[in-house]
Amino acid sequence: MPRFAANLSFLYQDLPFPQRFAAAAQDGFRAVEYLFPYDYPAAEIAAWLADHGLQQVLFNAPPGDWAAGERGLACLDGRQSEFRAGLAQALDYAAALSCPRIHVMAGLLPTGQTREALQAVYLDNLRWAAAAAAPYGVTLLVEPINLRDMPGYFLNRQDHAHQLLQAVGAPNVKVQMDLYHCQIVEGDVSMKLRQYLPTGRVGHIQIASVPARHEPDEGELNYPHLFALLDELGYDGWVGCEYRPRLGAVPGATSAGLGWMTPWVRP
Repeated sequence: MPRFAANLSFLYQDLPFPQRFAAAAQDGFRAVEYLFPYDYPAAEIAAWLADHGLQQVLFNAPPGDWAAGERGLACLDGRQSEFRAGLAQALDYAAALSCPRIHVMAGLLPTGQTREALQAVYLDNLRWAAAAAAPYGVTLLVEPINLRDMPGYFLNRQDHAHQLLQAVGAPNVKVQMDLYHCQIVEGDVSMKLRQYLPTGRVGHIQIASVPARHEPDEGELNYPHLFALLDELGYDGWVGCEYRPRLGAVPGATSAGLGWMTPWVRP
């Protein structure tokens, strides 16, 4: 059965971030992920995880100036030093939190630039990052993201992501396959899972309904079918719940919407 990780950047919006760990554990989650840990000392986060019996399974490397609209540095020429410094910081956090995966965001295409023109920089950065992460035992993830939510993002398609992995040639670089983004960009999600999971190059899966990005019990995707398919294909990794509760940030909104998960929670 799928193992679900609570994405604390999306869920429990009614609570301050430090309190979301306890809420997730109380709701039966055994693992968490989120966008960024860097506003808090790693030792504090490690204590929250330990206090509530939670495993940290994923977070993102620094993306540049997030508040100013930057969404990663890996494809940006001239930002290599900043990219490397950010990854070093992420690896220190991963070691402190016993986190085995870091998502490396690609970045937005600069005005007038093409994906083809930036691909060499992107691959060079990923190769360097893979070598840097290897002694930590950390897997780096790349994620295709739809252009509706993130206009101009470098990486959008599953096939492109897997082509890039082949070009990088490092076993500790894998794809973060978000089924929400996959459905919006490509559709045919079941067949994409059948195509890519057996390769062993999918390192993490995330879920949300389409089109609203709410709980996975509405919209275009049949998640009971997809969860059964994950079992059929032998996927034993984590499934990140990166969705926005349909009740928003009212008190108890996340917990009230977790009925979808009940049939799939492991004892």
